Amino acid sequence: MPLQLSGLPGLTKPGLCGFTVSRDHLTIVVPVAVAAALGTYLLTRYFSSQSYSKGRVNLEHNKDSAKVVHSFDIEDLGKKAVYCRCWRSKKFPYCDGAHTKHNEETGDNVGPLIIKRRDA
Repeated sequence: MPLQLSGLPGLTKPGLCGFTVSRDHLTIVVPVAVAAALGTYLLTRYFSSQSYSKGRVNLEHNKDSAKVVHSFDIEDLGKKAVYCRCWRSKKFPYCDGAHTKHNEETGDNVGPLIIKRRDA
């Protein structure tokens, strides 16, 4: 005969095999567990969306500007210009090769924008 645990009617411990739970307990425990898991998930999503740094590409350049825009005249470029597209360059807007480390860390495949003059 299984041992009745005090304070938990219908919950029995039949030796070392584990617990058996009555249907009444499951109708209460399962919805509460689902609600707790769903609530935790939604709160985690809500609070993580408050932190914009995870989704941002530009983490440090011209943060006081509403939009970062650089404009160059073609005549001023010389024969070749290499521009950063990963936003990690210390010489931004010019590329310093920081995308290599960024790609290794994130699995991304971003590279620079290279503009060359055509020889006439």
